[in-house]
Amino acid sequence: MTRSILLAATMLAALAGPALAMNTVTVGGQPMYPTKTIVANALNSADHTTLVAAVKAAGLVGVLSGKGPFTVFAPTNEAFADLPKGTVATLIEPKNKAELTKILEYHVVAGDYTTTRLRALIYKHGGMVTLKTVEGQPLTVMMNGSDNLMVKDAKGGTADITIADVTQSNGVIQVIDHVLLP
Repeated sequence: MTRSILLAATMLAALAGPALAMNTVTVGGQPMYPTKTIVANALNSADHTTLVAAVKAAGLVGVLSGKGPFTVFAPTNEAFADLPKGTVATLIEPKNKAELTKILEYHVVAGDYTTTRLRALIYKHGGMVTLKTVEGQPLTVMMNGSDNLMVKDAKGGTADITIADVTQSNGVIQVIDHVLLP
């Protein structure tokens, strides 16, 4: 009897392992768990250490750990590195907290905007949809090819969504390849 229970448990574990792995998105080499908040998952992503440092410097950890739902267009470390030299170091200085906060809040939209929802809105609105950010200014989302979504900022800069629909307990992360500027 014990042997058959052990065999059954082993078979269930073998079946459950791949199913769990398929439902967990990896970002920055780490699994992003849908039961964790945006901040809790971002802390584990090696690709988002600059974003996490900026969120901490701006004092937004509490907000992004809140109930939500939020959609965060999350620039990678490479996206921040593409900014002019010294920009990030200057922004995280305490005297520039207001400007840093403005930029970070420009990457956040109230609501749960998966790519499926964004595509439906894009088609409904004739090829693009405008979303109001927490910062108050708009972002425009449009198709970039047959499958990829692109986000356009107020200054005309664009970012592609490179990892889509990273589900969180308080929203969704859309990983992007450039920093958006209000």
